[in-house]
Amino acid sequence: MFRKEIKVLDCTIRDGGLINDHYFDDKFVREIYKAVSLAGVDYMEIGYRCSKNIMSPDKFGKWKFCEESVIKKAIDGIKSNTKLSVMVDVGRVEERDILAAEKSVVDMIRVATYVKDVDKAIDLANQALDKGYEATINIMAISRANDNELDEALAQLEAETKVSAVYIVDSFGALYSESVTHLVEKYKKFLKTKEVGIHAHNNQQLGYANTIQGIIDGCNFVDATVYGIGRAAGNCPLELVMGFLKNPKFDLRPILDVITKEVVPLREKIEWGYILPYAITGMFNEHPRAAMALRKTKDKDNYRDFFESLSAMEVE
Repeated sequence: MFRKEIKVLDCTIRDGGLINDHYFDDKFVREIYKAVSLAGVDYMEIGYRCSKNIMSPDKFGKWKFCEESVIKKAIDGIKSNTKLSVMVDVGRVEERDILAAEKSVVDMIRVATYVKDVDKAIDLANQALDKGYEATINIMAISRANDNELDEALAQLEAETKVSAVYIVDSFGALYSESVTHLVEKYKKFLKTKEVGIHAHNNQQLGYANTIQGIIDGCNFVDATVYGIGRAAGNCPLELVMGFLKNPKFDLRPILDVITKEVVPLREKIEWGYILPYAITGMFNEHPRAAMALRKTKDKDNYRDFFESLSAMEVE
């Protein structure tokens, strides 16, 4: 599976920040950046870029906002060919929060949106492009998107923006391989001048499998995280993707080192990964928030009752 067009993006800090409200210390961020740089990963998403007028800095760590001075401090002195990206959510960022690219250490802006807000996403992405950044648009909760609405959105994206890629984002970890194939074919039907990307969550232990399926079907932008870190069930593991791709530019050793030194100790403090309540929300195509809430209670391992609460069916 060596295909030179494939770009791998590590979103350990950005997606991983959803498990601790973005309170990573500089050392952790620096070690992840150093590792993915040595490993030859194409992009690292270092966090979100949000407006402090919209999201309170009292409730989130600094990687929710990714101010330029914060990023520079974390990566200072590290030689790297890995490009940096930040994610912006529709409705949570103001134009003044994004500097001109020549004044920033960030290379790419990724716009996260739902299908219904594609107009706003296009506007945000075009602002980023006009300021000199690379840009993508990531369509979240794709498993909930209606076919006709998605068709219209993809046609609009092809016509009204020059982003590098448009992503399939399996926010709920609900997709199976057949759905991935269907969606990639649909995206490629409409997006004649853009790459297709895939961002898979691991609720049903399918994050890696669905990512492989996306690659086979033609996705050339691929997201992953170190040791699968991410909200709830986490994401497709970066180390597995690197092993699958067989690209000679990749070196897995730095990723294995950082897992041992930084990520395993964090895993002992914070829970993520495949756990039954997250699998159940994936089966029902639901946001994992209910499962996340359950895991904070004394009944966190009462799986049958949780299943029944979602199924709303009486069992004899």
